[in-house]
Amino acid sequence: MNNNNKLLEIKDLEVSFFTPAGEVKAVNGISYSLEPGKVLGIVGESGSGKSVSSYSIIGLIDKPGKIIGGSITFEGKDIPTMTKSEKLKFAGNDVAMIFQDPMTSLNPVFTIGNQIAESIRHKYGNLKKEEIKKRSIELLSLVGINEPERRLSQYPHEFSGGMRQRAMIAMALAGSPKILIADEPTTALDVTIQAQILELLKDIQKKTGMAIVLITHDLGIVADMADDIIVMYGGKIVEQGTVYNIFHNPLHPYTKGLIRSLPDLNTKGSKLIPIPGNPIDLLHLPKGCPFAPRCEYCMKVCINHMPANYEEADGHTALCWLLDERAKANVEVTK
Repeated sequence: MNNNNKLLEIKDLEVSFFTPAGEVKAVNGISYSLEPGKVLGIVGESGSGKSVSSYSIIGLIDKPGKIIGGSITFEGKDIPTMTKSEKLKFAGNDVAMIFQDPMTSLNPVFTIGNQIAESIRHKYGNLKKEEIKKRSIELLSLVGINEPERRLSQYPHEFSGGMRQRAMIAMALAGSPKILIADEPTTALDVTIQAQILELLKDIQKKTGMAIVLITHDLGIVADMADDIIVMYGGKIVEQGTVYNIFHNPLHPYTKGLIRSLPDLNTKGSKLIPIPGNPIDLLHLPKGCPFAPRCEYCMKVCINHMPANYEEADGHTALCWLLDERAKANVEVTK
């Protein structure tokens, strides 16, 4: 990924949750950057750390969670060291977030209009009622909700699932953010509505030029939307590169497993190939590669030593001993 023009930069980020059972290392030293106007897809199964890493950006990590290492900078400013007033301005104005279940994100006792108005005031202060209403109608129209003026007086339960997600997107756009974080934005929706919401996000991204961080477990979604992809497993980034690189030249066995588990609609009778084993226990991380216990190519070195982050000439990187020159020459790495 080209890092010359960085809107957001994360370096060696570590986030842990301190529970009665012990320290859960949810994010374990990840680094990446985001450029203006780009769509970054973060992919991984549940517990991989993809959502926690993004919550860290917007300041949603509360006790027992804590950022214990690394840095998060937005346009050169360190986010965790911002003052309370700076963080309030940053969250909602510079960066906004939409979640996977809009019904739990919207307040059921306030109208949609009231909730959008609150987002507008957060950005612009106390505007006149007429100005707020006009802006609210514009936002609902932008996200494709018909009869927007009438919808302002309705409550979340009067909206369908797809309409609620559109309303959440309208609220997120109220502050004209430079970054939109979308955490599994289509998981709670049926397939037809999923496609509509993704098409809406693509359309808005083109119109506004904002950058998007798209968190998902669905490789099909990022294939259609993202410019670059990060694959996470066990709190680490195991591979990152362009969409083309990830799908046409996957380097890490976990990425290859994810791609193999996708249904092939072009081959009749094709079977899904699942990844064997169980997700890693973040309370008891291994010494070596987190994917080693499930990897069909596992070597002795994989179990006891963390691999380096190997980089191809085009910036495509992967955390895997198989990319070591000795392994490429069919000599098992022993270290």
